[in-house]
Order: sequence, then structure tokens, then C-alpha cells
Amino acid sequence: MSDFNTFAKEATEAMRAVFDQTPLQKNEHLSALYDADVWLKREDLSPVRSYKLRGAFNAMRKLPEQKSFVCASAGNHAQGVAYMCRHFGVKGRIFMPVTTPQQKIQKTKMFGGEQVQIELIGDYFDDCLKAAQAYCNAHSAHFLSPFDDEDVIEGQASVAVEIEQQLGRSPDHIILPVGGGGLSSGMISYFENETHFTLVEPLGGACLWSALIAGKPVKLDHVDTFADGAAVGQIGHRTWERLKNIGLANVLRIPEDRICLTMLDMLNVEGIVLEPAGALAIDALKDLGRSISGRQVVCVSSGGNFDFERLPEVKERGQRFSGVKKYLVLRMPQRPGALKEFLNLLGPEDDITRFEYLKKSARNFGSILIGIETKSAVMFEDFFKRLNDAGFTYTDITNDDIMAQFVV
Repeated sequence: MSDFNTFAKEATEAMRAVFDQTPLQKNEHLSALYDADVWLKREDLSPVRSYKLRGAFNAMRKLPEQKSFVCASAGNHAQGVAYMCRHFGVKGRIFMPVTTPQQKIQKTKMFGGEQVQIELIGDYFDDCLKAAQAYCNAHSAHFLSPFDDEDVIEGQASVAVEIEQQLGRSPDHIILPVGGGGLSSGMISYFENETHFTLVEPLGGACLWSALIAGKPVKLDHVDTFADGAAVGQIGHRTWERLKNIGLANVLRIPEDRICLTMLDMLNVEGIVLEPAGALAIDALKDLGRSISGRQVVCVSSGGNFDFERLPEVKERGQRFSGVKKYLVLRMPQRPGALKEFLNLLGPEDDITRFEYLKKSARNFGSILIGIETKSAVMFEDFFKRLNDAGFTYTDITNDDIMAQFVV
């Protein structure tokens, strides 16, 4: 047994004095869907609804003389640190982006109580990271990285320890999300060559993929923060050393809008609430398909800190990705009866969800912004044919990101 595995097991045992192991549950719905033995490691059911308190606990327990900690986080690491600050009776100063969902800010305050102070700085994680590090330099405080710290990596490896204990063996295949790489590098280091790994990133924050292409950690030019729990601009240097041999074939990039479909499916079918990053591993099953048939597969559902005020956005993005909802700009003749002609082209399953019509004087045509929702994406093929045959001019702006920012 390696020293790393010994230390990971010691950390796992020490955690039991603070919180119970998270459940490892066989999922019959996913198992039947993919003809595999699919299990979910429910990190969304930890005391802070993510695995992040594991690394925070391990790092802080190894610094018993330290009375204050500083961290930067988009939410989950902040909650883990806050929870452990209260447990150990130490002070914490937590830097979070201004754009952090209110649900995560409030939960951080609740877990930390009077032990923590929250600073909201910048729009992105990198902004509050710089502010946190500057504060540490000015006040000689201890910075607790969300992922690029050996003790944090060792603590996150406790997820692997529990999976092995709960199954009685290492599974055939483990699927887990990647942000900065703390969880993935800890689990890969623990299991080494005993199981196959698939690492999953959001398409708009694929920092591991970019590092593998470049052969070193690189900073992404832009990060889509929708999957904020895994939206990191650059893989950690320590985590990179543990992940650099994973191979591109074992790394998947998932479009943010597709993640929404999995979030909705897990909520509606299983009653499981997942945040976008927490649904990444389950969503990856769609890409792996028949390759996992007959195998024992563990998906790590890494977090469930979801603000239900975002549910309409999740539904909207999922519908657009699946093709059952579209937005059109329609050129409408300004004559009596033209609108009725258009409405008659709609099918019995088509529903108008948005309609804006601006009639301008002294013009022969006006423009309509229209949103249409239907039961199946294939229904739009017949609808567009009817539009073309009737001589209507239109532009499909559903996947035009610039237009969507203004009208959707």
C-alpha cells in the first residue's frame, strides 16, 4: 500500500468523527438505460451537499496551531471551509465572486456562523482568488486552496476510500467531474491502475483538456460559469502532475445545455437535486453508451447546491438543446389576415411561448419574435416546410448566442 493510500484512509477514518460516509446507491433507472451496473456516489448528500468539506477537513486538521484560514470559492469549497471553521473553532475569511448564486452565499453564512466573514469581490473566480491571495500576503494568513493542495487532494481521495469500502472492491469504471482537479487527482492516485476512469468537464471550462493539448497547465481565455462547481480557468499545478497521463481519450467535454437535460431527468425521474457540475458524471453516460455495457460503473454526483430560482433557465436551456423549443424572427407582411395565415401553419402540438410584434408605419413588412415549443424536435421539420411553402421569410435564432442574450 502506498503512503498516499495510507494517509487517505487515515483521513477517512478521522472524518467519521465529524460526518458519516455518503451513500453509494445502485440506480435501477440508469442501469436499465445503459445495460450496466450503475451506482451513484451521492456527494450531494454530504452535510454541505458536496465533497468539498473532505479536503477542507483534512487540510485544517493537519494545521492544529493555525487559528485562521482564507479561501476563494464559487460556492462549494466556501461551504466546506465554513463548516470546518465552525467545527474546529477557527476563523475564516471567504472570498467569493459577486456572481455566486445567493443560495450558496447564504448556506456559507449558515455553516460558518460567527466564525467566518464573507467578501464578495469580482465577477469570476480568478478575481476573488487574486483578492484572497493578496489578503494572505498582507496579513500572513493561511490560504486554503480549493484543489491545488496536497492535503486537500488527500482529503478528496476519501471518496475513493469509501467507494472501495462500500463495494468491497474497486469498480470497473469510475466517472467523475473535473474542475481544478482535486477530486479526480485524489481518486486516481488512490486507485492507480485498479479501475478505468472517465473525467468529465463542462465544455465552457475544459481546463484539463486544454492542458493535455498544450502539455502543461494553460489559462483559458473565457470560462462559462453555468456549471460553476467545475468552471475553472486553469488546472492546478499539483493536480496536473497527477492527471497529465490520463490521456485525451478518457476526458469528455459536455455542452452546458445538455447537462440541463440530465439535471431535469434526475429531478423528475429520481427526485435527485443536482447542480450543473454535480450532473456531469451522469450526463457522460450518454457518450459512453454501449462501451460500459455489463460493467460496474460508479458516477460521482459531486454536488447538489442548486438554487431553484434557476430552474426556468435550466428547463429553457435543455429544451433548446434537445430541439423542442425554437426562437424565430419572422418577416410578416403588414396586411390584414397575414398573422392568421401564419397561425394556421402551426401544428396541434405546437405552443407559442413568446410573441412580440412591432408594426411600423409606412413599411410593408414587420418583424415578429416568436418562441415555439413542441413535443418532438422532428415536428419542426414539417413546420419549416409549411412556412417555406407559404412564402414566409424567417430566421432561426435559437442557437445564435449573441441574439439569445438579448431576446431569450
